[in-house]
Amino acid sequence: MNASRVLLEAPGASFAQPFEMLEACHERVHRMLDLLARLREHLRTHGADTQAQQAARDVMRYFDQAAPQHHRDEELHVFPPLLAQAAPEVQAVVRRLQQDHLAMESGWQKARRVLAVVADGKLPQLAPHDEAALAAFAALHESHIRAEEDIAYPHARELLDESARTAMGAEMARRRGVK
Repeated sequence: MNASRVLLEAPGASFAQPFEMLEACHERVHRMLDLLARLREHLRTHGADTQAQQAARDVMRYFDQAAPQHHRDEELHVFPPLLAQAAPEVQAVVRRLQQDHLAMESGWQKARRVLAVVADGKLPQLAPHDEAALAAFAALHESHIRAEEDIAYPHARELLDESARTAMGAEMARRRGVK
């Protein structure tokens, strides 16, 4: 269960193409959620051994560092033009996505508490409430990502011209310390 991941760059995506970077981040979210599912299964049979501890640290690192930046990207660059200019049904989707972000933050705090104990090797097995916290956090993502990729991103691409997309990518890179 080697879980090391490159969190910033994805093959074929760069900040010069900010929507591709956002989609690449979704791919990493899926990989991290797959790792979380494997970790949950691993804990059932092996407990919080060294592999489980490392996997928990990897999941925590991603959702502590990269995921909040991704949500910030969307809150700064994708959602505002949609709320200002998109059709009412798209605006409704964006408002739901914003609520999802809040639910993800809350869900992450609960899931993180469980993972931190696993990472420290102090939780040999998941209690039902621990399992529920991890499952609930994972469940928040599927329909959210689908709505972003199928509705929000395509509409935002239409609204943002080349110079706006360039500025978006530059700001995303700057916030991450990439030159």
